[in-house]
Amino acid sequence: MCGSLAGRVVLVTGASRGIGAATALVCAAQGAHVVLLARTRGGLEELDDRIRAAGGSATLVPMDVTQGDRIDALGAALFQRFGRLDGWVSCAADPGLLTPASHLDPPVLARVLAVNLSANHRLIRSLEPLLRAAPAGRAVFLTDQTGRDAAFFSAYAASKRALEALVRAWAAELRQTPIRINLVDPGPTATRLRAQMFPGETPSRLPSPEAAAELILPLLGDACARHGETVAAEAQFSA
Repeated sequence: MCGSLAGRVVLVTGASRGIGAATALVCAAQGAHVVLLARTRGGLEELDDRIRAAGGSATLVPMDVTQGDRIDALGAALFQRFGRLDGWVSCAADPGLLTPASHLDPPVLARVLAVNLSANHRLIRSLEPLLRAAPAGRAVFLTDQTGRDAAFFSAYAASKRALEALVRAWAAELRQTPIRINLVDPGPTATRLRAQMFPGETPSRLPSPEAAAELILPLLGDACARHGETVAAEAQFSA
């Protein structure tokens, strides 16, 4: 396939639905071979069918991102097969529970941090050598201003603020390399995660996951010069 990502290998986590699935579809449409990672095998297989029907190609990785040993081995497995990784889009997330901070059960907080923060740290450790092996490695992480200084969102908001700090530090460390690392805040989007957090909303009134994917796509291209920034749906500002 021809396109801005022709010949590239792009990993998408949280790929079975929502923004992850939309991003995988647009990357495949632009010629990338997409590596699809998510817990739901059925969702991955449905997405694979859509990608192949459109002439694209994909590799399925049914995996929970909290499976630390498997995440640690992922980089080596991808290197053995592809030799490099041109792009990585981190979409997997856990919203936790909406509850007062004083009522938040430790296991819930631990799970949210494991998915939204610790898994990304382990992926950074596993995937950085592959991004360095690419001519122009790219990494994009989804963040979310939802819950910042708001009641009942403590676990989710804390995990996203910590993720932002981790990603910005990593970007600063790799500033002198060809790798470009950025965050995207898509704003309110019609996803299952959003519905869990705001069950009273009407999804049809929200932007689609495809709109978020269009924000992500330019950050994966060779021409992307942005680094260590947060790209937001309504505005763009430096981190």
